[in-house]
Amino acid sequence: MKSHHHQLLFMFLVFFAQKIELLTAETFTGTYGINYGRIADNIPSPDEVATLLRAAKIKNVRIYDADHSVLKAFSGTGLQLVVGLPNGFVKEMSANASHAMAWVKENVQAFLPKTSVCGIAVGNEILGGGDYELWEALLGAVKNIYNAVDKLGLADVVQITTAHSQAVFDNSYPPSSCIFRENVAQFMKPLLEFFSQIGSPFCLNAYPFLAYMSDPENIDINYALFQKTKGIYDMKTDLHYDNMLDAQIDATYAALEDAGFKKMEVIVTETGWASLGDANEAAATVGNARTFNYNLRKRLAKKKGTPLRPKMVVKAYIFAIFNENLKSGPTSERNFGLFKPDGSISYDIGFHGLSSAESSLLSLKAVQSQGLTKSYILILTISAATLILFLKQ
Repeated sequence: MKSHHHQLLFMFLVFFAQKIELLTAETFTGTYGINYGRIADNIPSPDEVATLLRAAKIKNVRIYDADHSVLKAFSGTGLQLVVGLPNGFVKEMSANASHAMAWVKENVQAFLPKTSVCGIAVGNEILGGGDYELWEALLGAVKNIYNAVDKLGLADVVQITTAHSQAVFDNSYPPSSCIFRENVAQFMKPLLEFFSQIGSPFCLNAYPFLAYMSDPENIDINYALFQKTKGIYDMKTDLHYDNMLDAQIDATYAALEDAGFKKMEVIVTETGWASLGDANEAAATVGNARTFNYNLRKRLAKKKGTPLRPKMVVKAYIFAIFNENLKSGPTSERNFGLFKPDGSISYDIGFHGLSSAESSLLSLKAVQSQGLTKSYILILTISAATLILFLKQ
């Protein structure tokens, strides 16, 4: 009888270990994430940002580097973090596998498992950009970073990706006509081949704001803002689109299918709407930014796919947490934040500012200090109760 109990106990512990592994290996929880840009000298500390995000129940976060102050601040929070390998490192990582290994060890492995680093974005919007040497270096960097992650036994936990702008596409209207630009395709196809082998998605930075701004006379702003509109009809696929973001995603699926990668998932790694702009950026208003982001939250909460891929649930990272005062370019570039630099909300879409977030999390201090998420607590409670039952028998 005793050996039977021991066998059951062993099976339970194996099950328990698998559940913990599942918790650590999640890449994207739910459908809503956010980009944490930090090109600013007036935003809250990473510790305060972690508090703000947990209070807002935003679990998926992307940063554009691997800043150790952020990685330390997110330790024990349960926030799922994608770190970035900046474009300036891509050529070096492509040319030198040992440098890639050193970077992964220092910026990812050293913080696991307390900080949930679930992905590495190798560069940002390289293909379609102006540095052709970077185009040539991207695949090598991706492979060397992946091989380092794999050799360290982290390939099941840390996903390797790179984000693309819409500059990689040709003929994106209607969605079914979209293909990769001819000069991009020769670099894109080997990259997609590798990503399909390792199970990575296609990461898309898609901005209805920018698309609308490029052609306001022919694009209905309601279509860009998820408002009621007649939308567009794609004759080739016999599909109707009532919002631009869905059309942008399906244009991406069409290009992937044309390139031979019909099964690859598309994840939106950036989307958002500016709340302030220059004189020639009339659409950048608080009202439009609120409408876009409020309706986007509602759309993502439905956990549904697009007209072309109804079973592929749309997942998106919003750009961004804060307005970033040191960014260059037009005024709109500095005003994409859901929150102002002082941590108060830029406009109301259901989130609360930092001050209320701090007070709401006071009761969780004990949990936070132990670095335990609710999921861990639940599993540990169940496991403890089960072990007590075994010991009583």
